[in-house]
Amino acid sequence: MLSSTLIRPGTRPRTFAVAALLGLLAVFFLPVGQADASAPLRQHAAARGKFIGTALATGPLSNETQYRNIAATEFNQITAENAMKWDAIQPNQGQFNFSGADTIVNFATQNNQQVHGHTLVWHNQTPGWVQGLNATAMRQAMQNHISQVVGRYADNPAVVSWDVVNEVFEENGNMRSSFWYNTLGLSFVADAFRAARAADPNARLCINDYNVEGINAKSTAMYNLVQSLRQQNVPVDCVGFQTHLAIQYGFPTSFQQNLERFAALGVQVRITEVDIRMQMPRNSSKDATQATYYRDVVRACMAVSACAGVTIWGFTDRHSWVPDTFPGEGAALIYDENYQQKPAYTAVHDALAEGGSSEDTTPPTTPGTPAASNVTASSATLTWTASTDTGGSGLAGYNVYREQGATDPQLGQSSTNSINLTGLSASTQYQVYVRARDGAGNLSTPSAAVTFTTSEGGGPTGPCTAAGTVQTQWNNGYVIQPVTITNSGSSAINGWTVTFTLPAGHSITGSWNAALTTSGQTVTARNVSYNGNLGPNASTSFGFQVSRPNGNTQTVSGYTCASP
Repeated sequence: MLSSTLIRPGTRPRTFAVAALLGLLAVFFLPVGQADASAPLRQHAAARGKFIGTALATGPLSNETQYRNIAATEFNQITAENAMKWDAIQPNQGQFNFSGADTIVNFATQNNQQVHGHTLVWHNQTPGWVQGLNATAMRQAMQNHISQVVGRYADNPAVVSWDVVNEVFEENGNMRSSFWYNTLGLSFVADAFRAARAADPNARLCINDYNVEGINAKSTAMYNLVQSLRQQNVPVDCVGFQTHLAIQYGFPTSFQQNLERFAALGVQVRITEVDIRMQMPRNSSKDATQATYYRDVVRACMAVSACAGVTIWGFTDRHSWVPDTFPGEGAALIYDENYQQKPAYTAVHDALAEGGSSEDTTPPTTPGTPAASNVTASSATLTWTASTDTGGSGLAGYNVYREQGATDPQLGQSSTNSINLTGLSASTQYQVYVRARDGAGNLSTPSAAVTFTTSEGGGPTGPCTAAGTVQTQWNNGYVIQPVTITNSGSSAINGWTVTFTLPAGHSITGSWNAALTTSGQTVTARNVSYNGNLGPNASTSFGFQVSRPNGNTQTVSGYTCASP
């Protein structure tokens, strides 16, 4: 299929609930009822709680009435084909040009559409001045670019998501030998996501790649990376499957299964750049095969509750990247060169319209009141009477929340009517309730809450030390990684707490491998479930990111470690 050496096209409410960050429950558009059979694509997609998107080029958007009209009428989400890439926005260091990006965002705002930003960190269409930097300067340039670009649209309700990193794998599953990886190592991926989260805490942040539609070495490598990043609390919220297909190579039969395995990681999945090319000349038989492929792509997304929607990479063959990149191939989109609908359009329309009247909007029944048992200083087991679901999509599991005022944090998820909560704080009272969820993302009403108090712990079992290293910093922030915790005693410890003080004006913007709480400028970091037990001389670590006033050069120093 696609050669890795090709130049590729890449190729809110604005507040995230914790459950939305897990990606299993949220989609951009709430169901609005069954669409009329002849309604535009966007109406059918919205009726099913999904988006149908397209990539737009600023040239025809400005110059062609038919292009603008179809783009506005048929789609409820848009992606900039090139106007938000690095070479378009910052061709020279420190010189930003947002004219093309603003054109896309303004068009979306005028037409009640959402914007998916594409793309922040990619090995193609990045200016030479970036590629020649040393490691320190390159990391700073990357973080500054993300801060400026994402930050510009952070308060714009139309811009809801970003491709943070794009195409980081080779076909065999190895990391791509790009200038990013060769200069910065694998850490550039996590650093990019953390910078994006700092610039816009509410945007959904995605990793995106091609030839990962089926289960293969490349998609498995991406699966493993996403799993690892999320275990480190790197804010990867969604995974994009580009889906540039060709009818002569066959359809990826494990497509839906692959979407489902990523969704099980707790991320949103989405089809980001679908087009389906053919060897020219075009004929009715090839059109029919292409239409079948488009239908199967849309159906796969519709069948996975965590799939937010499908974006077609353009919509008219008049403005497709395919013929210039694949000689002898083309006709990859759902409208022809004269803006006439092709069989592929009908296939997309009908796949979106299928089942609209029977879409599950019925939530599961309310779970029973949870009962707490096996309560320790850092854990507790909860069980409750199971819910039932009659809406048709089936009971998918349960979300467990701590009742805590205006915002109730989610403590965990379970596929059964019990859960073992870990990483709790000692000598702390918890009020916890449960909500059931179904396959369509509907949530039940909350159960009654159970109240329990964790124990004081087993007393001192050994001392510990903590030391932090400034990994990288820029003019208004820095990352400390690692903060190394070492058991300096002769006995094992079963938990640790590290305290430190933020300089005035500094604030935590993200953390990983520890649970952080802040009181004034004092920060307390506690172990999480998997790194609290340390034998003599054993070590573990965590990290965090801080924002600070421009021009301030202070960083955190001085850490105090205690064990229960």
